[in-house]
Amino acid sequence: MTHSDVLRDFEFFAGLSTEQLALVGITGRRVRYSAGQRLFAEGSPASGFWLLESGSVDIDTPVVGGGRAVLDTLGPGDVVGWSWLIPPHLWHFGAVATTDITAILLDTERLARVMRNEPDLGFALSTRLCGVLAHRLHATRYRDLHHRTEARS
Repeated sequence: MTHSDVLRDFEFFAGLSTEQLALVGITGRRVRYSAGQRLFAEGSPASGFWLLESGSVDIDTPVVGGGRAVLDTLGPGDVVGWSWLIPPHLWHFGAVATTDITAILLDTERLARVMRNEPDLGFALSTRLCGVLAHRLHATRYRDLHHRTEARS
Protein backbone atom coordinates (compact mmCIF):
# COMPACT_ATOMS: atom_id res chain seq x y z
CA MET A 1 0.00 0.00 0.00
CA THR A 2 1.41 3.42 -0.96
CA HIS A 3 1.18 6.53 1.19
CA SER A 4 -1.30 8.01 -1.27
CA ASP A 5 -3.54 4.97 -0.67
CA VAL A 6 -3.35 5.63 3.08
CA LEU A 7 -4.16 9.33 2.58
CA ARG A 8 -7.40 8.35 0.87
CA ASP A 9 -8.62 7.03 4.25
CA PHE A 10 -8.21 10.43 5.95
CA GLU A 11 -11.20 12.78 5.87
CA PHE A 12 -8.70 15.66 5.61
CA PHE A 13 -7.87 14.56 2.04
CA ALA A 14 -11.44 13.83 0.89
CA GLY A 15 -12.13 15.16 -2.59
CA LEU A 16 -8.51 15.33 -3.73
CA SER A 17 -7.73 13.68 -7.04
CA THR A 18 -5.57 10.58 -7.37
CA GLU A 19 -2.80 12.77 -8.83
CA GLN A 20 -2.99 15.23 -5.93
CA LEU A 21 -2.91 12.40 -3.38
CA ALA A 22 0.17 10.99 -5.12
CA LEU A 23 1.93 14.38 -4.93
CA VAL A 24 1.22 14.60 -1.20
CA GLY A 25 2.01 10.92 -0.63
CA ILE A 26 5.56 11.14 -1.97
CA THR A 27 6.39 13.62 0.81
CA GLY A 28 5.50 11.10 3.55
CA ARG A 29 7.03 8.25 5.47
CA ARG A 30 5.58 5.95 8.12
CA VAL A 31 6.82 6.64 11.66
CA ARG A 32 6.24 5.13 15.08
CA TYR A 33 6.46 6.81 18.47
CA SER A 34 6.35 5.23 21.91
CA ALA A 35 3.96 6.39 24.62
CA GLY A 36 5.48 9.44 26.29
CA GLN A 37 7.61 10.42 23.30
CA ARG A 38 7.28 14.08 22.30
CA LEU A 39 6.54 14.87 18.65
CA PHE A 40 7.36 18.55 19.13
CA ALA A 41 7.66 21.21 21.83
CA GLU A 42 5.92 24.57 21.95
CA GLY A 43 8.16 27.37 20.64
CA SER A 44 10.53 25.12 18.69
CA PRO A 45 10.92 25.42 14.90
CA ALA A 46 7.88 23.90 13.19
CA SER A 47 8.31 21.18 10.61
CA GLY A 48 6.32 18.02 10.03
CA PHE A 49 2.67 17.17 9.56
CA TRP A 50 1.47 13.91 11.13
CA LEU A 51 -1.47 11.82 9.94
CA LEU A 52 -2.43 9.56 12.84
CA GLU A 53 -3.13 5.97 11.86
CA SER A 54 -3.23 4.51 15.38
CA GLY A 55 -2.77 5.64 18.96
CA SER A 56 -3.39 9.00 20.59
CA VAL A 57 -1.55 12.30 20.96
CA ASP A 58 -2.09 15.05 23.53
CA ILE A 59 -1.78 18.66 22.40
CA ASP A 60 -0.37 20.51 25.40
CA THR A 61 1.05 23.77 26.69
CA PRO A 62 3.22 24.67 29.69
CA VAL A 63 1.46 26.15 32.71
CA VAL A 64 2.71 28.65 35.27
CA GLY A 65 4.40 26.86 38.14
CA GLY A 66 5.45 23.88 36.03
CA GLY A 67 3.70 21.01 34.41
CA ARG A 68 1.61 20.95 31.28
CA ALA A 69 -2.07 21.44 30.48
CA VAL A 70 -3.67 19.15 27.90
CA LEU A 71 -5.68 21.19 25.42
CA ASP A 72 -6.88 18.35 23.22
CA THR A 73 -6.40 14.64 22.58
CA LEU A 74 -6.22 13.45 18.98
CA GLY A 75 -6.58 9.93 17.63
CA PRO A 76 -6.69 7.84 14.47
CA GLY A 77 -7.79 9.83 11.43
CA ASP A 78 -6.70 13.15 12.94
CA VAL A 79 -3.92 15.39 11.66
CA VAL A 80 -1.29 16.92 13.94
CA GLY A 81 0.77 20.02 13.25
CA TRP A 82 -0.18 23.13 11.32
CA SER A 83 2.37 25.70 12.53
CA TRP A 84 4.78 24.78 9.73
CA LEU A 85 2.52 26.66 7.30
CA ILE A 86 2.14 29.90 9.25
CA PRO A 87 4.97 32.37 9.97
CA PRO A 88 6.98 32.53 12.17
CA HIS A 89 6.97 28.71 11.72
CA LEU A 90 7.23 27.92 15.42
CA TRP A 91 5.04 25.38 17.19
CA HIS A 92 2.19 27.15 18.98
CA PHE A 93 1.64 24.13 21.26
CA GLY A 94 3.39 20.87 22.07
CA ALA A 95 2.41 17.31 21.18
CA VAL A 96 3.20 14.08 23.01
CA ALA A 97 2.19 10.49 22.27
CA THR A 98 -0.07 9.20 25.05
CA THR A 99 0.01 5.67 23.62
CA ASP A 100 2.24 4.02 21.05
CA ILE A 101 1.35 5.63 17.73
CA THR A 102 1.78 4.94 14.05
CA ALA A 103 1.52 7.87 11.66
CA ILE A 104 2.44 9.11 8.23
CA LEU A 105 4.83 12.03 8.70
CA LEU A 106 4.80 14.47 5.80
CA ASP A 107 8.02 16.35 5.04
CA THR A 108 6.65 19.88 5.16
CA GLU A 109 9.53 21.48 3.25
CA ARG A 110 8.78 19.16 0.34
CA LEU A 111 5.03 19.58 0.82
CA ALA A 112 5.34 23.38 0.77
CA ARG A 113 7.24 23.16 -2.55
CA VAL A 114 4.51 20.92 -3.98
CA MET A 115 1.87 23.40 -2.78
CA ARG A 116 3.69 26.32 -4.45
CA ASN A 117 4.12 24.38 -7.71
CA GLU A 118 0.53 23.08 -7.72
CA PRO A 119 -1.61 26.09 -6.70
CA ASP A 120 -4.93 24.20 -6.82
CA LEU A 121 -3.55 21.60 -4.43
CA GLY A 122 -1.96 24.31 -2.29
CA PHE A 123 -5.30 26.11 -2.00
CA ALA A 124 -7.13 22.87 -1.19
CA LEU A 125 -4.68 21.92 1.57
CA SER A 126 -4.60 25.46 3.00
CA THR A 127 -8.40 25.54 3.10
CA ARG A 128 -8.48 22.18 4.87
CA LEU A 129 -5.91 23.36 7.42
CA CYS A 130 -8.03 26.45 8.09
CA GLY A 131 -10.97 24.12 8.70
CA VAL A 132 -8.93 22.10 11.21
CA LEU A 133 -7.94 25.31 13.01
CA ALA A 134 -11.53 26.58 13.12
CA HIS A 135 -12.83 23.23 14.40
CA ARG A 136 -10.20 23.03 17.15
CA LEU A 137 -10.75 26.65 18.17
CA HIS A 138 -14.49 26.00 18.46
CA ALA A 139 -13.89 22.84 20.50
CA THR A 140 -11.49 24.68 22.82
CA ARG A 141 -13.95 27.55 23.33
CA TYR A 142 -16.74 25.06 24.05
CA ARG A 143 -14.62 23.20 26.64
CA ASP A 144 -13.60 26.49 28.26
CA LEU A 145 -17.23 27.66 28.47
CA HIS A 146 -18.26 24.27 29.87
CA HIS A 147 -15.54 24.42 32.57
CA ARG A 148 -16.48 27.99 33.51
CA THR A 149 -20.14 27.00 33.80
CA GLU A 150 -19.24 24.00 35.98
CA ALA A 151 -17.06 26.20 38.20
CA ARG A 152 -20.02 28.52 38.87
CA SER A 153 -22.33 25.65 39.82
